[in-house]
Amino acid sequence: MTHLLKRSLFLSAAFLLLHGCASTRMEVQPDPMFAPVDLKAPRFQPVNNGSIFQSGRSVRLFEDSKAFRVGDLLSITLSESTNASKSAATNTAKDDDVTIGAGTLFGISPTHNGETFLNSGLSAERAFAGSGDTAQSNSLRGEISVMVTDILPNGNLVVRGEKIIGLNQGSEFIRIAGIVRPQDVSANNVVVSGKLANARIFYGGGGVIAEANTKGWLSRFFDSPVFPF
Repeated sequence: MTHLLKRSLFLSAAFLLLHGCASTRMEVQPDPMFAPVDLKAPRFQPVNNGSIFQSGRSVRLFEDSKAFRVGDLLSITLSESTNASKSAATNTAKDDDVTIGAGTLFGISPTHNGETFLNSGLSAERAFAGSGDTAQSNSLRGEISVMVTDILPNGNLVVRGEKIIGLNQGSEFIRIAGIVRPQDVSANNVVVSGKLANARIFYGGGGVIAEANTKGWLSRFFDSPVFPF
């Protein structure tokens, strides 16, 4: 029984060690929420009616080559920059003093060694001081191509896409989704991210560097609201 227990502990430790080595890479996997549409689906197949110009395969002779159909691609130039700061300070103070004169007993103030001893006083003092400062700055530059996944009734384009870049000992990703007005798309089929409505932009990565910059689970527990101290 002891031998079986030792063997189980050894196998468990080996499994955890191998799992830790395997998870060190932390490869970024594609997110289905940002996947392109399946243009092979039946609803995207044009109907061959025998004419020269087929539905869904029109050729624009006098227009800019811009995305306007489901499945078309356009480029988004990422130009995001945010700066925020806030400070607050509060100071309050309050002092109270109350003096109660000596009482009388049968019209005479009791004394002891010539001094009245029924005099009393009450004083209170309260003070509060608080201050807080916060500042945050973010910047994101780059370019990513996305696919038109839907067209709204008013003609606006719903787009989404992602870019995964494999680097040494890790990988990085950019995911973006939102709504674009056709008027905001330039002649070379590019739109600035600031013109993207309902934008969802995510940038992150995984790998050795990302893991080194992440707190361990025990440290996160001590910093979490669950920790009572």
